[in-house]
Amino acid sequence: MRDAATFAAPAAPFLPLKLGVDMPEAVSTTWQRLRKGRVRILWLVLGALLLVSALPIGLYHRQVLQLSQDKLGDNERVQQSDLTRSLAQEIQLFELNQTQQLFSERQILTLTGLIDNVEDPASEPKVTRLLEDFVDSNRDTFLYLTAVDKNGKGTSASQGNFRADQDPFVAKELQRAFQNCMQSDQLHIVKFRSEPLALAPNNEPAFVLAVPLKDLTGDYTGMLAAVVSLEPILHRLRDASVRGRMVFVVDHSGHIVAHPDTKNFVPGAEASGKLVDQIRALPRDLRNTETIRFREKGTKHPVEMIGTYSTFPEVNWAVVAERSLDDARTDAGVTELNRQALAFVTVVVLVAILFGYFFAVGISGPIRGLAASTRAISRGEFHQRSPVRGASEISELAENFNKMASDIEEYIEKLKEAAEENRELFIGSIRMLAAAIDEKDPYTRGHSGRVAKYSGLIGRELGLSAEELDKLRVAALLHDVGKIGVEDRVLKKPGALTPEEFDLMKQHTVKGANIMRPVSQLKEMLPGIELHHEHIDGRGYPYGLQGQQIPLMARIIGVADTLDAMTTNRPYQSAMDIEFALNRIKSLTGSKFDAVVVNALESAINSGKLRLSAVEVTV
Repeated sequence: MRDAATFAAPAAPFLPLKLGVDMPEAVSTTWQRLRKGRVRILWLVLGALLLVSALPIGLYHRQVLQLSQDKLGDNERVQQSDLTRSLAQEIQLFELNQTQQLFSERQILTLTGLIDNVEDPASEPKVTRLLEDFVDSNRDTFLYLTAVDKNGKGTSASQGNFRADQDPFVAKELQRAFQNCMQSDQLHIVKFRSEPLALAPNNEPAFVLAVPLKDLTGDYTGMLAAVVSLEPILHRLRDASVRGRMVFVVDHSGHIVAHPDTKNFVPGAEASGKLVDQIRALPRDLRNTETIRFREKGTKHPVEMIGTYSTFPEVNWAVVAERSLDDARTDAGVTELNRQALAFVTVVVLVAILFGYFFAVGISGPIRGLAASTRAISRGEFHQRSPVRGASEISELAENFNKMASDIEEYIEKLKEAAEENRELFIGSIRMLAAAIDEKDPYTRGHSGRVAKYSGLIGRELGLSAEELDKLRVAALLHDVGKIGVEDRVLKKPGALTPEEFDLMKQHTVKGANIMRPVSQLKEMLPGIELHHEHIDGRGYPYGLQGQQIPLMARIIGVADTLDAMTTNRPYQSAMDIEFALNRIKSLTGSKFDAVVVNALESAINSGKLRLSAVEVTV
């Protein structure tokens, strides 16, 4: 009720009439018969042609495509199995070769007598030279090599600017290697290999490989450790990852060892996926190769995948290869074959539809005319008629339809006449009610009508729609309806009202709204009846609303009500001329009245649309 909205959505007709059920049921029955007739004719003709042309081709294409896809899946399974096994063997040999290289370097240190104390100042230059020669001869794999004594002191050699101590992850793994080598006898290990590492700045895959140093008596003297690059393995994986196939290496814990996409898949990070989950669940000493088909979440819909993994427990790693079946089909030409077959089927279907259309047009033409007439009537064009032609059943249907359209047109005209009569009756009742209210006080005779006229003129200046103006006029006519509930001694008192009497008079706004509230057609007029005495500054009544909290309808009626009160004779004042009244109203702009509404009033007066002489109330 106190909503700040100006005017609500279009209201229902004032006195809606209940339609009978015969007319809608007749339309529904006719429309159902029309639809059944169309389906029966068109689909029998077109369906028969499609069955004998496109359906056999489509079924054959589907069978061939299914066989091709099954064969493609088998081929991809064999290729992935061979590829992962081959790469697993290559990586295993690579790791074994690097280990043997490290063992050989340790043997050289032993034969040269440098293994006992690698950090001895006399021996250090020789050890450094041996390490540098070793790194230079293995530049593709060994990035860093260090030999330390049992106290962790020693010498090292590296490629280029590589510094192991500047990479915290490498330094941490070298410390772990040192601890494991110190406990090699207790742990029964002959070498240490770290978790996969990512070397800056390009996330190059690598790992730390270390062997303990022992003297001739078997006592622990230190450690020989190297940072081994997996760049050769990475190149091999990139060569194998072609045409949508992705090949990478993970360890049994699911960490990435090497991946062709080092930017998004960093060595040492957790990998995810169906294949990786299966690898985690396998026993670490199991050598296994398995291919599975699974679905992977895509950007728009799940992607069907085929993948294979091969484990090699000697290194505790696994090679994974996976590929989407869509990529495999494209690579094998299945997608192109499918496209060509679909194009051929499409052409056949179009030809069948074309011939079917020419066969069916003679039959369906009258029905299409009947459908067009039905659509016209649904749009309110009740004068539309359907041509009577075609088969006897269709002609009979067209005749019945035309008769129904005539009956509907006649019935609608009667409804329009009844609705207009109802509206006139409603407006007339409003006028009589407003006149009855005004007659209670001889000084306010014609007040409601004049307020309605002034409100309408202000509303036009504000650009209100015809529907909004209609609601505004009705609300203005009824704005004082609550005075019915005000005692005559207060309402007709010739002098000024006491505070108590004025409080009784102020109740007319709420009383008026309560009187009209049960009438659903007047729901959108209630703000004008109840709130037309609210002030912009919040000092009005009955609720003390302010500013935009007061609906536009109430703000307009408030100005129009004041204008009429000032320009007509009252017990407490004589009528003022319109210029004086306008200036007085303008002086109250911003405190009592809305500036926009006052400007609209001034515009109507200056343009001559609003004059006080010979006022004839018309709403």
